[in-house]
Amino acid sequence: MLTQVHAATGTGLDAFFKAQGVAVVGASDDITKIGGRPVQLLRKYGYAGAIYPINPKGGTIQGLQAYASVLDTPTAPDLAILAVPAQAALQAVRDCADRGVRGVIVLSSGFAEAGPEGAALQAEMVRVARSHGMRLLGPNCLGTVNVVDRLVGSFSIALEQSLPPAGQVGIVSQSGNIGSFTMRNMAERGMGVSRFIATGNEADVDVADGIAALAQDADTRIILCCMETCRHAGRLVEALDMARANNKPVIVLKIGATEQGQAAAASHTGALTGSDAVFDAVFRRYGVLRVRSFEDLLNVGHAAVLLGTGRLPATDAVTLVAASGGFGIMMADAMVEAGMTLPQLTDSTKALIREAVPTAGTNNPVDASAQMSARPDILLKMLTALQEDANGSTLVLLLALSLYNPRLRGTYMEALASIRASHPERLMVLISQGPPDAVAEINALGIPVFPSIPAAATGLAGLVQLGRLATLPATPAYGGPVDGVDAAVFRNEFHAKRALAAAGISVPREEVVASADEAVRSARTTGYPVVLKIASEDIAHKTEIGGVALDLHDDAAVLEAYERIMANAKKHAPHARLDGVLVAPMVRGGVELIAGVSRDPVFGPVVMVGFGGIYAEVLKDVAVQVAPVSEDEAVRMIRSLKMFPLLDGARGRAKADVAAAARTVAQLSEFACRHARDVAEIDMNPILVKPEGEGVLVLDALMVPTAAGHANSH
Repeated sequence: MLTQVHAATGTGLDAFFKAQGVAVVGASDDITKIGGRPVQLLRKYGYAGAIYPINPKGGTIQGLQAYASVLDTPTAPDLAILAVPAQAALQAVRDCADRGVRGVIVLSSGFAEAGPEGAALQAEMVRVARSHGMRLLGPNCLGTVNVVDRLVGSFSIALEQSLPPAGQVGIVSQSGNIGSFTMRNMAERGMGVSRFIATGNEADVDVADGIAALAQDADTRIILCCMETCRHAGRLVEALDMARANNKPVIVLKIGATEQGQAAAASHTGALTGSDAVFDAVFRRYGVLRVRSFEDLLNVGHAAVLLGTGRLPATDAVTLVAASGGFGIMMADAMVEAGMTLPQLTDSTKALIREAVPTAGTNNPVDASAQMSARPDILLKMLTALQEDANGSTLVLLLALSLYNPRLRGTYMEALASIRASHPERLMVLISQGPPDAVAEINALGIPVFPSIPAAATGLAGLVQLGRLATLPATPAYGGPVDGVDAAVFRNEFHAKRALAAAGISVPREEVVASADEAVRSARTTGYPVVLKIASEDIAHKTEIGGVALDLHDDAAVLEAYERIMANAKKHAPHARLDGVLVAPMVRGGVELIAGVSRDPVFGPVVMVGFGGIYAEVLKDVAVQVAPVSEDEAVRMIRSLKMFPLLDGARGRAKADVAAAARTVAQLSEFACRHARDVAEIDMNPILVKPEGEGVLVLDALMVPTAAGHANSH
């Protein structure tokens, strides 16, 4: 009996891109129909392989011999394109499997997106395909295109007039229309496309398969991806890792946010960790550039292709040049907001600029005045000085209206061509809105042109990120055991902190007591001042019910606080199970952080770190990453917080022990991976970060069970 196996990520997609022979099931003479379009496009653009129209009537279709079934073709095609109603698709998939077809594109709709009956049909198609080792794309998709080999497995209207020029951009999209729009826009910019794949319902082949296949494709140098969601986290990160390993930049337009697994989270961590932020973190880890608009996808994608991986900016430094001081200030504001830096020019560079343009302002941004475009040799002399400056920055030149003036356009084109010839490795970017033919001429020199100052700022910041792809550290992976956890950790913070302490995380000496007298004895042993807190698995937020007493300096204060806390608990949480009262030392000094773990519905355990105390939910100043995280990653997370200067000695404060805080976050992430089966959420709030070299203390902790952990605890 044949078994159903999910293919390894990216394998088998050569059936779509390198097919020797294509069958179109449901083929039609009418090129306005879905069944007519693929036959027409394959013929129109000169696909070299065999084309087999399949139609029960046989005869000829669009001048080609037609066959009643794919079982009747002279040879087994590698690829079959299905353009038949949903009810007929299953039998067509069975016929393809029996014929030895290696890949099937199901263009038709009416499957999982249409309801339970369609979902059952879709599931059976996948079962048949996988049991025969056949990849299935779709259903409800726009198929694939291999521009290089003119292999069109699509009915997209974006291909009706012309095929995009062959080039190095691969496009992967879950949405067929967005993907087609991307392909058409790339072509209009004169950018070549290598491969296109739209995954539709993703019954078998998904967006991760597409990325992985293009990461290993010799014709593709950059991957543009339009993504709505992720159905399998492991496959996606494997694909992104392949792209990183092959130094193929990936730019993702991610739209929408995955729904949270639970509407109301029990911990601060669950409330503060949003799925969209987790996607951001995953993309950042693998060097993927996430863009927020279609325009940015096109602008940055175009620039990255023009530059190639060898000329992407190695630094975030920019030197800004405009013929107007006002434009220079606007450029500086936008660049700094995007995270770019503006280094000063050397004295020798300033002197050379003044020699070329005596009226120029020589700070960065450079106010070159209208004189810079008086003659090509003047402009070339100034640009040469800037390109030879020792700071190694990217030169950003704004041309507001000059390219619309024939005389000035000639000046700029001559100077730009000369500077590219003399300094081919130095990076230059222009900001101009046109005219289009002038922009195309500048692009042909290998110089990216952005249409606006904001687009140039975000685009350059993105190119800097892509330029760091090859230097990214290896991604941490958890290879240890997956163990259960003592159910007591869900009862109260005492047991939660004991489990964390066993994992190497620093917690105070403390104990749970069941009477006021025990509380006094414990306080004396601990040493005054002390803190008392209610211990109960049913009370997550202790302060809200009056379950905490701080800074107790003597026996009388402890006796009174114990009685008050117990009375408050019984009054405000009458049904709560009470384990007693926790006695802990009152710790002062340092900076408060919060760290925790929540379970993302796609990526699993996610670790979070942010500023604790009153800042946690007010400012939402947090950083997240999928567990596990390395200590280096944890340092980067902490340093990315807006309030990081509080840890870094701002306003004369002592520097905090950031290394110890990062170590604690890394240890927490390992703990989360080890106990992922039982523990859904962990909240460590606050973590007191002491001065440098003195470590940290986790002052409070909460653990929330998964369904499995909950079952084990009862």
